[in-house]
Amino acid sequence: MNWEKLQAKHYHTDPVEYVYSLSCFEIKDYDVLYENQNNLSHKCWQDFDRKYRTGFEFKENFDQLDLQKEILCLWFFKERSDQHLHHVKLCGKKLAYHPNTFLITKCKEIEFVPGKQYIRNPFLQLDMSLAHYNKIVSRFQK
Repeated sequence: MNWEKLQAKHYHTDPVEYVYSLSCFEIKDYDVLYENQNNLSHKCWQDFDRKYRTGFEFKENFDQLDLQKEILCLWFFKERSDQHLHHVKLCGKKLAYHPNTFLITKCKEIEFVPGKQYIRNPFLQLDMSLAHYNKIVSRFQK
């Protein structure tokens, strides 16, 4: 992924350590993946897989979130037609659920809070090791 684009302003420690960014992935590249989210065998997804070499799973809703992962690395694919204000609650803190947004954390106290019930709330769950997470956040720790 484009983790080099992450900046200190994306790193937070309150109430727990997490990274939250709207600017990690080019919108034109995101749009191609978004348009083909129902066909993960499409060339754009194969290219994504080859380029970034990170495991991932596409999830339809937050009830499919795999909390067994060492690091929660989530890329939100909010539906364009969904105009409701949803958020993710991370250890009690509200974080907006926006398209093309990344949330990376070790915290497992996470829940999705819909503003209004919607058909689905898709996201990509990427594989990230603790070592890779620590490498990312070490750039921002004083």
